Amino acid sequence: MEFNEHKPIYLQISDTICDKILGEEWREEERIPSVRELGITLGVNPNTIMRTYDHLQSIEIIYNKRGVGYYVTTGAKANIISFQQEQFIKEELPKITKRMNLLGLKPSDIFRDL
Repeated sequence: MEFNEHKPIYLQISDTICDKILGEEWREEERIPSVRELGITLGVNPNTIMRTYDHLQSIEIIYNKRGVGYYVTTGAKANIISFQQEQFIKEELPKITKRMNLLGLKPSDIFRDL
């Protein structure tokens, strides 16, 4: 996995995990790789993976079964979509809207050929 220097690595890994869940590579109530396993696979320090897993637990995407491992939460796909929609509206859409205004574009200009 190649990392972008403009975004924390743990969030990039979080995005990748969310993509795997949305793509149903990792299914709800299915065990996911351990912190150590994923760290080795990605070539990342286990502390970074732990930070990723803590973040995903905080937004109810995964949960920890003590002594057994981490699992995808029931309803994780809906949680991911909701979280990512909120992030898009707060972070990306304002940038897009500003750029559209600077270029004199209207939404109809963008969607007319779709």
